[in-house]
Amino acid sequence: MEIYLIRHGKTPANEKHLYCGRTDVPLSEQGISEAKSICYPLQPRFVYVSPMLRARQTAALLFPQAEQMIVEGLQEMDFGAFEGRSAEEMREDADYQKWVDSKCLLPCPDGEDIAGFAERIRQALYPLVQQAIAAREKELVIVSHGGSIMAAMASYARPAQEYFHWGAANCGGYRAHIREEDWEKSPAFEQWESLEATKENAEA
Repeated sequence: MEIYLIRHGKTPANEKHLYCGRTDVPLSEQGISEAKSICYPLQPRFVYVSPMLRARQTAALLFPQAEQMIVEGLQEMDFGAFEGRSAEEMREDADYQKWVDSKCLLPCPDGEDIAGFAERIRQALYPLVQQAIAAREKELVIVSHGGSIMAAMASYARPAQEYFHWGAANCGGYRAHIREEDWEKSPAFEQWESLEATKENAEA
């Protein structure tokens, strides 16, 4: 089975380089235009999406024929006190500098840490794959967030790489192959590749 992990389109927060996890922002005009121009060679019946507006909007633009299935737990990492702020803005913020110095492994004040966030993503993703296997689906399409994709790939991709290795562009992501018979006891993405979308209506 193939699993498609797709990041939402560009938002105003992305354009301003702001930390944006729990804040429910929409796509920007550029994000909408770019998503409309992208065509993935997929015709899924269902698309599994984060509850966040930016993910739902992206799924509707990329796969308008598919029914959206909201999955609690696929939301982006909660950046707590860093939400809505840029790295430049927080250069003198002691809590932010402490977090950066820890290679972002400490919890964000009033937010999540990467370890707990990754566990949340695993708890959301693992049963989705099980359900798709039981239903004999050939593909599982998920539209979520950059951090959610990084957490999933760091957890399951082989050979293993650290969390920040797995960054994805807006509307980009990864296609991963799993062995259905091995997933329950030894969940892993045995093969994977970066998604390459074709662009249509590039002037849109």
